[in-house]
Amino acid sequence: MSSAIAMSRNSRMGSLALLAAGALAISACSSKAPKELPPQPGEAPVAGNQQPSEPMGPQPGSQADFAAKMMGADTIYFDLDQYDIDAMDQQALRRQAEWLMQYPNKRATIEGHADERGTREYNLALGERRANAARNYLVSLGVNGARINTVSYGKERPVALGSNEQAWAQNRRAVTVTID
Repeated sequence: MSSAIAMSRNSRMGSLALLAAGALAISACSSKAPKELPPQPGEAPVAGNQQPSEPMGPQPGSQADFAAKMMGADTIYFDLDQYDIDAMDQQALRRQAEWLMQYPNKRATIEGHADERGTREYNLALGERRANAARNYLVSLGVNGARINTVSYGKERPVALGSNEQAWAQNRRAVTVTID
């Protein structure tokens, strides 16, 4: 029986040695907590003790900045077969002019559009008159005309599909897009 006791003791000693080796290995892998935690995913790292600034918005002077500041005023709308600038259009174009004057190196293109009614040629000509009316108003507000191009898409690029007054009203428009 003494040999059975010796084997049991050796087996326990081996188990204890294995347990001690495992504990030693685990403790060797552990490290101190870092003094500063890494930023959360998507956050920009902040140097030193600076506080993070407000969330980044669109780059100032970009098309995204223009669209955000205009909040829909980058588009003006027209009545059927019309290209005159009404009071609401004037207000939107004043906002556009202010932005363009704030960024004097930015250029813009005004896109003229029409609804689906009428021939292709008629709608291209009407879209051109609408774009030019918007451009001329911006120039009258002090924006350098050399910075503004116009293009007519006629009825080729509708924003609203449908053959009803609601869709047609959304498609009779001039849209200002800034370019670099």
